Amino acid sequence: MAVENQKSYDLVVIGSGPGGYTAAIRASQLGMKTAIVEKAELGGVCLNWGCIPTKALLRSAEILSLMRRASEFGLSAGDPSFDFARIIRRSRDVADRMSKGVAFLMKKNRVEIIPAQGRLGTQAGTVLAGDQMISARKVMIATGARPRSFPGLVPDGEQIITSREAMALPALPPRMLIIGAGAIGVEFAYFYSTLGTKVTLVEMLPHLLPIEDEEISKELERSFTKKGIGWRTSTKVGALECDGAVVRAKLSGPKGDEEIEAEIALVAIGVQGNVEGIGLEGAGVHFERGFIQVDAKMRTSNPDIVAIGDVVGPPLLAHVASAEGIVAVETLAGKERPGLNYSKIPGCTYCQPQVASVGLTEKAAVERGYEIKVGRFPMRACGRAVAAGETDGLAKVVIDAKYGEVLGIHLIGPEVTEVIAEASIALASEATAETIIEAIHAHPTIAEVILEATENALGHAINI
Repeated sequence: MAVENQKSYDLVVIGSGPGGYTAAIRASQLGMKTAIVEKAELGGVCLNWGCIPTKALLRSAEILSLMRRASEFGLSAGDPSFDFARIIRRSRDVADRMSKGVAFLMKKNRVEIIPAQGRLGTQAGTVLAGDQMISARKVMIATGARPRSFPGLVPDGEQIITSREAMALPALPPRMLIIGAGAIGVEFAYFYSTLGTKVTLVEMLPHLLPIEDEEISKELERSFTKKGIGWRTSTKVGALECDGAVVRAKLSGPKGDEEIEAEIALVAIGVQGNVEGIGLEGAGVHFERGFIQVDAKMRTSNPDIVAIGDVVGPPLLAHVASAEGIVAVETLAGKERPGLNYSKIPGCTYCQPQVASVGLTEKAAVERGYEIKVGRFPMRACGRAVAAGETDGLAKVVIDAKYGEVLGIHLIGPEVTEVIAEASIALASEATAETIIEAIHAHPTIAEVILEATENALGHAINI
């Protein structure tokens, strides 16, 4: 198939998730003629079936929880009820609105959208978009990832489901087994438990949110116990068996073996990159264990092809994909741009209480040989948290004792997914504890907990 009369671009992006569309906009800003090839909804999984619609669901659960506590605030709301179908529908409407917003951004930035399945062409510098061949000086692969299947835990989309089905169930299940207590697992545990589903959360590692600082994870476990969310850690799940309307699972953990039943089992234990069917082998793009291999500037083994986002592996975060997209595009445009510092990437979990962190945990800092100082400040001592009636949680700051550099900040409590921006700036700028203390923090705010925890680390806490 000849390409001389085909459309030609400086950059073709395969995939329009947060990384893909952000990269396309930046490329256009830098004067590159750019197109996106997308087989499904604009915005990818994040905007349509991940980050955004899940937050819409969680918001409904948060409001319901507050309504049930109305009397604590001198209010009367009776016995609040909810319409599960409308909650789901609102989430889908939010996703649709965001997807349309991406379409507007593409038009505004003169990025052409080609609605088709994209794959690398067999000829160098070509991309197949459906049955159309287009010419591309450079190509970006931003095809994302999908839930990983494990023997005995293969989703059927009805009783054994993934996060995608969990966002649009036809009815509220009486019982739900959630396998995997990472961000996805704990967010859905909070959502469904708040609406009345009896939830059991199972994690093979020793704690919920196992990548977080251990103290933070333990605080979440205490909070979930108070909320009536069942959880098991250091526990393995055997093969799932569907028996009529019931899913049965055998668990093996510290308390021995047990069998658990639920109407729905949500499998949330990992993802694999979408590397199949996009022509990687023919283009000489190397990938291993389901993820494309890239260097610090997101370049693949083919010098004309870059890859970003979930398809290149952890950390599997939308904001990482967007940042990688900028790095890749600016590198292609010849700009001097350093690669990302993956040790200073913030992570957020939007259950209640929220969890957010950036930098090294206490354990990781010790393992790397740092002599450290650790400061803590409980939410129950924060005036803003007390006024809001949200006192579960704490702030924890890890500081290098020798130079005073802030190594890690870990938060659990109200609105900490917003507060973490301060911590990210602190680590990105290699701030010291004194820098944080000298910065005047508005009062009363949740952000004060970072200041207070830092003061605690240096031995002169004011409010505890």
